[in-house]
Amino acid sequence: MKFTEQLVRWPPDPMPIHLHRDLDNLAKEILSIGALVEEATNHAIEALVHRRPELAERVVQGDDLIDRREVDVEIDCLKMLALHQPVAADLRYIVAILKVNAELERMGDLAVNIAERALYLAAKEPLGVSLEFERMGELVRRMVSDCLDALVRRDVDVARRVMADDDHVDAINRDMFGVLQAAMEKNPACIKRAVHLLSASRHLERIADLATNIAEDVVFMVDGTVVRHQPESYT
Repeated sequence: MKFTEQLVRWPPDPMPIHLHRDLDNLAKEILSIGALVEEATNHAIEALVHRRPELAERVVQGDDLIDRREVDVEIDCLKMLALHQPVAADLRYIVAILKVNAELERMGDLAVNIAERALYLAAKEPLGVSLEFERMGELVRRMVSDCLDALVRRDVDVARRVMADDDHVDAINRDMFGVLQAAMEKNPACIKRAVHLLSASRHLERIADLATNIAEDVVFMVDGTVVRHQPESYT
């Protein structure tokens, strides 16, 4: 064997080192956005359920920061795809983060929408009907927290639990639609307040949908399995 054939490349290829460093930084960035979105969601629900306009204002004012962070993460992901050309698990991870990033930003927008409904409703008399916003809010809070936990720990079991919880949120949303529809038919004077409540319920249901999407992204990231549009795979 020729001596040149025995040479080991030195120094080692720095690309994997740089890629793993960038992946670690990306994980920290997406978790930072997740924490902001989780806080915004919690404050929006609290503002709606307990009529706290000061929390609603905080949600509205904090949305610009979430938007800026979302753009930064997207740029970082695109740079990593171009510079490192990752494959296999690393590629799945970056693709999943790109999707999670967009879904978190949309969650932040929906939290703002709920906060705006809360601001309007806090200035009006309560509607006087029994609604399950507190229970719905607790479920949505848990889903948001769990989908982020699944992302951090790459835990498919937690991700699948989030997917299963989505059906409960959908059921509450349908029930509240029926209650508010009956209230509007009975008392047309309450229509505007009822519409705001319907909107808030719908926005909460959409946050739950996005948490489910993130859970599905986690399953893809870990297993390489696409479970979207396959409800039977949730259990």
